[in-house]
Amino acid sequence: MTLDTAFELAQVNIARLKHPLDSPELKDFVDALDPVNAVAEAADGFVWRLKNDAGNSTDVYAFGDEWLIVNLSVWRDANALAAFMYQGQHRELLSRRHEFFERVKEAMTTLWWVEAGHRPTVAEAEERLLHLRAHGPTPYAFDLRRSFPPGAAQPQPQPEAVHAPDAV
Repeated sequence: MTLDTAFELAQVNIARLKHPLDSPELKDFVDALDPVNAVAEAADGFVWRLKNDAGNSTDVYAFGDEWLIVNLSVWRDANALAAFMYQGQHRELLSRRHEFFERVKEAMTTLWWVEAGHRPTVAEAEERLLHLRAHGPTPYAFDLRRSFPPGAAQPQPQPEAVHAPDAV
């Protein structure tokens, strides 16, 4: 498959914290943030990630909820993202996610193609996530199980998809 370098893959995942970030229950997670982020930034195919002056995004919230933290990044493609996700310390933390985050039934992760050089906002990520929840995987918002090629038709979201659900 030839890569379409006009596009890059944006991803967002949000998680509802079980405890405050400064709690003993989240110490392992918080201590792993800098090392895992460093590995991500050095990974083949990594392009960009949302971060604050401290180098993470733990003070950025989804849907205005301080218990919903955001991980927003851009990658060359889904293979590069998956290669990072399922190796090393990130894989270890992923296997422990239920210690740190609430279990939820609805989609908390979505992917979408952006023009190369575009850096998505949290509002854009929320819109894509709500679209996935309302419509399932489409070229506008999808997941790793059902992806779409770069440049696929990207319909605008339906009006009902832009409202936050009652429970996130």
